[in-house]
Amino acid sequence: MADALVVYWSGTGNTEIMARKVAEGLESEGLSVDLKSVEEVSPADVPAYSRVAFGCPSMGVEVLEEETFEPFFSEVENELGGVKVALFGSYGWGEGEWMETWKERTEDTGADLFDTLIVNEIPTEDDEEDCVRFGRDFASF
Repeated sequence: MADALVVYWSGTGNTEIMARKVAEGLESEGLSVDLKSVEEVSPADVPAYSRVAFGCPSMGVEVLEEETFEPFFSEVENELGGVKVALFGSYGWGEGEWMETWKERTEDTGADLFDTLIVNEIPTEDDEEDCVRFGRDFASF
């Protein structure tokens, strides 16, 4: 079993880019990482990891993706008490309200929330560096 899980949903590839860079940052600090799309992991697997970074873009009216990611997160959120968690995702409109709502929801689970990271549209080189740094910092959290 790896030290950390980076699990994400990505419709356009932007959040997937972020996920790969967050995983790169975690690995650069010596952690073993399982990088998986949400379809590749069972909610039952999540509590086995000491660190979990969840990635999901803003969808619709500033909500988590509703077909796949929301049901997954709803199932796993009751198991996050004491787990070190980070949240990230991309958005194309709005002000990032979905992340604030997701952050509050995650804090309410009793998870040990590290931080959040959002990127507007396609991650730039600077955004990608921010994602790597986010992963590195999460590794030492």
